[in-house]
Amino acid sequence: MFDAQLLKTFVAVVDEGGFSRAASRLHLTQSAVSGHLRRLEEQVGKPLLTRTTRSQQLTADGERLMTYARGILALNRDAWAELTRSAYEGDLRIGISEEFADARLLRELQAFAAGYPGMQVKVQVSIPGSLLTLMKQGELDLVVGSLCESSEPGLALWQEPLVWAWAAQPAGILPTPLPLALFPEPCPYREVALSRLAQAGIAQRTAMLCTSYAALQAAALAGFAIAPMARSQVSQGLAELGAEYGLPALPDAVFRLFSAPDADPGVIQAVTQVVIRYGASLRH
Repeated sequence: MFDAQLLKTFVAVVDEGGFSRAASRLHLTQSAVSGHLRRLEEQVGKPLLTRTTRSQQLTADGERLMTYARGILALNRDAWAELTRSAYEGDLRIGISEEFADARLLRELQAFAAGYPGMQVKVQVSIPGSLLTLMKQGELDLVVGSLCESSEPGLALWQEPLVWAWAAQPAGILPTPLPLALFPEPCPYREVALSRLAQAGIAQRTAMLCTSYAALQAAALAGFAIAPMARSQVSQGLAELGAEYGLPALPDAVFRLFSAPDADPGVIQAVTQVVIRYGASLRH
């Protein structure tokens, strides 16, 4: 009998095009991924991948097993979903922070809701501080967002560096005072950026107050203002400003899922997996 975890690793290595990306997707070390593949090949008694220093290709036996592996994992997911699904009825009110308001996550949520015929997903987009306030007031069931240096309780999903982003163009000395693009209060990126600049003795001014991530990125892309943002949001045309510009280091942004006390545990678990998959796609 095949171990489902080994099959899952095998599929991830092929889909991600390598061991390091598969390790990141599965939240494993690269050596653990290699060990899984080695054990699977020992079970089969045949090599499944031909490896070079730069790539790996499926062998003929690997191709055959891949077809079965995908089917086995799909049946496993379907069985789990069917047997653990709660009979959820009504609205599921989800608050998501600005950087998550894109088509990929919405498609994931739509596909998730399709498994619950009695569910209607309602999404509200804002900054995490405002969303958490709404949840505490009973107006949201779940909140997905990032915080910096906060003791606010929530399920940690992943974390990534918070960076200073600006137009990807040659720049000499930064303007003084430093022009910033920021969200209004209460925004965790705003608070930590202003705090670190004050500690470093760097003068700043709010050049653009933004109410959307699109506006924040536009300000940085145009070179109009420098914006603190999670590294995964540094899109084409933007660059990180490193220590050579004299800017203070920023802490990691910790992405968390917060749930209301009366939220359905089964639904929380399912939404958590949806958001983790989405977060992995952002970082690859």
